[in-house]
Amino acid sequence: MEETIVISLGGSLIIPDELDINFLKEFRTLILSQVAKGKKFVIITGGGKINRKYNEAAKEITNPSHEDLDWIGIAALKLNAELLRVIFGEYAYKEVISNLSNKFPFEKSIIIGSAYKPGSSSDLDAVLAAKTVGAKKIINLSNIDYVYDSDPRTNPDAKKIENISWIDYRTLIPADWTPRLNSPLDPVASKMAEEAGLEVMIMNGKPIDNLVQCLNGEKFQGTVIS
Repeated sequence: MEETIVISLGGSLIIPDELDINFLKEFRTLILSQVAKGKKFVIITGGGKINRKYNEAAKEITNPSHEDLDWIGIAALKLNAELLRVIFGEYAYKEVISNLSNKFPFEKSIIIGSAYKPGSSSDLDAVLAAKTVGAKKIINLSNIDYVYDSDPRTNPDAKKIENISWIDYRTLIPADWTPRLNSPLDPVASKMAEEAGLEVMIMNGKPIDNLVQCLNGEKFQGTVIS
């Protein structure tokens, strides 16, 4: 039976400041090498720097609602999603799938997904995709190496966590979603992932070898939430 893997690809990897062409080339090569082994992928993109810039501009000019800021974010990540769809060419389904909670055609090896509605990050869309295709694991790729017990940017003594339960993880993050929330996996997605019994791997997408090890079932650097 072919394996289906859901990847939440953080916008911080696609466009940290400018588009990271080298990363995108490496990511494409790796995914296609796994497709050649018979694996299928649902890849959901984040918004990255373009999202933050547009949100900041809106807030400087007016007083947008959380929902308005989310709609900007959705548009940003849809742009990234279209880029991924084009990059994978013939291997990807011809359209980006927005509503991943509905059954979608999977005749191609790769589905590119984006966000559907305000109220969460693209993490939730990854969880919805996993439930739709019956996947039990999600790989969440961003620019952080692990989940920590506190913010390592402000606490130099923050300790990395390699394995954590959903109950314990959810005590580390805010209870509610706000646009641009800085959380390894957002609270809305975390609640649904816990209810669905999913395992989520939080890891840095760079260097790409770390993802190689994860996909090959080898030991990798990152946090497993289950």
